[in-house]
Amino acid sequence: MSTTPAASVSAAELRRRVRAVEANQAKTREMAAANVLTTRETATKAARAKDEADIAAREAAAVALRLFDNDTELVAKLLGVPAEELEREAKPVTAARAKEIIEMLRARAERPRTSRPRKSRAEASDPSPPALDTTAPILAPDGSRADGA
Repeated sequence: MSTTPAASVSAAELRRRVRAVEANQAKTREMAAANVLTTRETATKAARAKDEADIAAREAAAVALRLFDNDTELVAKLLGVPAEELEREAKPVTAARAKEIIEMLRARAERPRTSRPRKSRAEASDPSPPALDTTAPILAPDGSRADGA
């Protein structure tokens, strides 16, 4: 905006400026509302992911204890976690759920693993395309050699 005196600005120009300011305010409000919605959605997703991770951690603790014959001290030492915390995490998990997870782990362990050939680090990070074979003859569409040989 210019700093010209208001007397030299026409009424139409003032109305245009007022509409521009109102449009800018409306756009700002829309952006703020969209930001609130997006942030709330993100927070909801994060809370859901945290809950799922907490459940998975409790189930893992219960399974580990069950697989080690409920030897809390041994499992606590192996994991580097206080025994009380381990027991507290494992307590809400039912024995049936722990058995179910153990069966899933055993089934996964029994499946044969498919091995894929691994690329070396140099091959994996090399973005250059493979080199063309320049020794192969160039053929014309009719099958004859296009290089005249």
